[in-house]
Amino acid sequence: MEENKTEKQTSEEEEVLEQEASAGRKQLKSEIISWIKVVVFAVLLAFVLANFVFMNAYIPSGSMKNTLNEKDRVMGFRLSYMFSEPKRFDVIMFKWPDDESKDFIKRIIGLPGETVTLKNGKVYIDGSDVPLDEPYLRETPNGMGDGVYQVPDHCYFVLGDNRNYSKDSRLWEHKYVNEDKILAKAIFRFYPKFTMIKTDY
Repeated sequence: MEENKTEKQTSEEEEVLEQEASAGRKQLKSEIISWIKVVVFAVLLAFVLANFVFMNAYIPSGSMKNTLNEKDRVMGFRLSYMFSEPKRFDVIMFKWPDDESKDFIKRIIGLPGETVTLKNGKVYIDGSDVPLDEPYLRETPNGMGDGVYQVPDHCYFVLGDNRNYSKDSRLWEHKYVNEDKILAKAIFRFYPKFTMIKTDY
């Protein structure tokens, strides 16, 4: 009788242990699934942010000095122009009109429908006698690319801040950036130091 009782207790203990082990396996499985969901969500969120909200750009040249320098890292906001039009002096990231496999970053100078006149390195809009005030320029422009440019509808005339060393609208074969080729508005530099990009001149 005592032996049967001991066997029964042992069987019950084994059953309890098996139930605990099963519960532990279920909990572990649940935790693994939860972590997989978190990782998948994080990857999807990063993909959406990187491809539809923000744009991370590396600056390879000095064409935008001193606003942006070589090896700077810049963050752009892709949704900036969803509800508003690009403005003069905005710094934009866009597909280069002469080779859309390359992305450029420049400052908007001429707006759609405007006549941009470059004379002795200064910029005049729609025949104004007063040149644009451009305090961001690295140095006095040397007059390269002087001429008259009629900006088409839905397009923008863009120049670099380091104008004497910038390959921009003045020198391209296709001189204007179409609005649907604008990728983002540059908002701030985050490397090597954080700096907001000023556009309200």
